[in-house]
Amino acid sequence: MRNRRRASIAANPVLVGAVTVLVVVVAVFLAYNANNGLPFVPTRELKVNLNTAAQLVKGADVREGGTRIGVVSSINPVILRDGRAGAQAIMRLNPSQGKLPVDSTVTIRPRSVLGLMYVDVHRGTARRVFADGATMPARQASVGVRIEDVFSMFDRPTRRAAQENLNGFGDVFAGRGVDINLTIQALPSLLAHLTPVARNLSAPETNIRGFLRGLQRASTAVAPVAQTNARLFSDAATTFQAMSADTRALQDTISKSPPTLAVGTRSLAVQRPFLADTAAFATDLNGAVSSLRAALPEINPALEEGAPVLRRSVSLDARLEGTMRALRDLAQAPSTNLALQGLTTTVTTLNPMLRFLGPQVTVCNYFNYFFTYLGEHMSEADQFGYAQRALLNTAGAQTDSVNPTLAVATHPANGQGYNSVSPLGDVQYLHGQPYGAAIDNNGNADCEQGQRGYPQGRWTSSLMPSEFRIVTNAHDPGNQGPTYTGLPRVPKGETFQREPNVNRLNEDGSAIVP
Repeated sequence: MRNRRRASIAANPVLVGAVTVLVVVVAVFLAYNANNGLPFVPTRELKVNLNTAAQLVKGADVREGGTRIGVVSSINPVILRDGRAGAQAIMRLNPSQGKLPVDSTVTIRPRSVLGLMYVDVHRGTARRVFADGATMPARQASVGVRIEDVFSMFDRPTRRAAQENLNGFGDVFAGRGVDINLTIQALPSLLAHLTPVARNLSAPETNIRGFLRGLQRASTAVAPVAQTNARLFSDAATTFQAMSADTRALQDTISKSPPTLAVGTRSLAVQRPFLADTAAFATDLNGAVSSLRAALPEINPALEEGAPVLRRSVSLDARLEGTMRALRDLAQAPSTNLALQGLTTTVTTLNPMLRFLGPQVTVCNYFNYFFTYLGEHMSEADQFGYAQRALLNTAGAQTDSVNPTLAVATHPANGQGYNSVSPLGDVQYLHGQPYGAAIDNNGNADCEQGQRGYPQGRWTSSLMPSEFRIVTNAHDPGNQGPTYTGLPRVPKGETFQREPNVNRLNEDGSAIVP
């Protein structure tokens, strides 16, 4: 009897439905209130008086150093201490991070270009902290420069033009970061093959002028039947597939084609009147051919469109005459050959630079690093918005100092004559290591820039006097390896070189170092 009662309760659809509805209601309630904090979770409350709410809304994040430590539960209008109208943001903070010193400050910053704002907390150093429910005065709160404040400096036409530029640039670069890297990787190989091509084109034996003249004649001949030829090629796929099945027959056909074409050239000149009469005859046959629509559906459109195409070809040839004349003048101009020769010189100069810079992107990923940290470099808040983060170093007073206001240098800085009575900085030694490498001569990662530190001691040519403890060798001993997001070696198929001014390559694609 007891088991039967339990089975009947579990099988009761009304009870099961009621429990399901209750669970869904609780889940929806928790999801709806997630931005305001989950219920029964303790928080600390801090009120912040603001001169302006700056489009801050309920539910906005409260962050410290990029970490979310709370939310804005509500925003209410208030009268500030100086009598002006302002706003008061009530923040609910996590108990572990919510104990803020009383000298802490907050800044209202944009979270995205769409206008969403958040509260950025700068923790102070005082020992006393805000009590739960305390109010931060308005003098400790500020509003960062918003993007609409920047664009409001420009008039309407300028803003409209900037909008169109951003849309255009966005369409060009959207989702193409990988394509840009692959293009840079493939450019050295492409330009290496382009050099002999450009040299051959610029040679007088190539007779590019005669080639263009022949191309003009061929274009003039096929222009009247361009649409017909396009359809012919699209329908000939089946024929070419059958031809490729018998390669021996295809070879025999190609060997006999030159004499056949020579005869055809002479024959077509004689057949031109016949072809003109055939076009007129085909026009007259339109009524009769229409009865063949069921059997020959592809013939009728060709015959119907052939006559208008021929009639329009006369005016088309007249319009193409100027274009072909301009092309002929371009081929005959002396500057055309000079331009091709200049292209050869440009490719020869550009090749070693791309082989040197390619691994900087494909192996060390320096291109992405530069733009990733550029935003942080311009993130120091000041009274006007944001400024560039910089660290000022003072050069020490010594003989041959790098600071010309302290001493006139006649030799490389070698730590001599240092003024220890009034020191302005550390002892100076010359460190000249330009063009940091991205790879070694075998293509293995050697990302020196930003990873090799500050070499201590002598690292220079043996011809330099022994008393100079300076560093002038271009590369540190050993390989520095890849960067955090880099590759262990050059991708397959990419040509490369370690030095920036080398034109010759080994058989494996590495640079020949003199």
